[in-house]
Amino acid sequence: MTTYRERLTAPASWWLAALVFAAAWGWIMLVATNWPIAIVTTAIVAGPGLYVVWRYGSLLIAVDSDGLRVGRASIDRAHIGAVEPLHRAAYRLKLGTGADARAYLVTRPYIDRGVLIPLADDSDPTPYWLVSSRRPDALAAALGHTENAPTAPAHDPNGDPPRGEEEG
Repeated sequence: MTTYRERLTAPASWWLAALVFAAAWGWIMLVATNWPIAIVTTAIVAGPGLYVVWRYGSLLIAVDSDGLRVGRASIDRAHIGAVEPLHRAAYRLKLGTGADARAYLVTRPYIDRGVLIPLADDSDPTPYWLVSSRRPDALAAALGHTENAPTAPAHDPNGDPPRGEEEG
């Protein structure tokens, strides 16, 4: 039985960028040749571009009775330590100067929060997984083991306004 399921998808701007890139190639071919070649070129460039956006942008995160599955990777429940939901500032820190090079990262650049999942397995050299999530609190709750997890910060210590709330 699945207790949590989240599908991450690429934002609309990525899809638009792939289409604009294909249209630009089509326009170049139209200027240099004729309509049929321009249309074929647009289709040939758009196909792989849209496939790359779909493939990279789509990620399934699921929690069930067995454990956590992120894409093709999985962790058994027995190996999950104290899960920590990370909001913007803490997430950025774990991706930057606070990162461990041995960590397993499943992150997406269009999401600015996630979950830190320490591994409770002494034989595994990976200290933790860092997983992007639009709902880190719900994912952490579904995984359990959140005894000492911090709450969302009142402000971003970096001084940046949260996404969607930029001044100006």
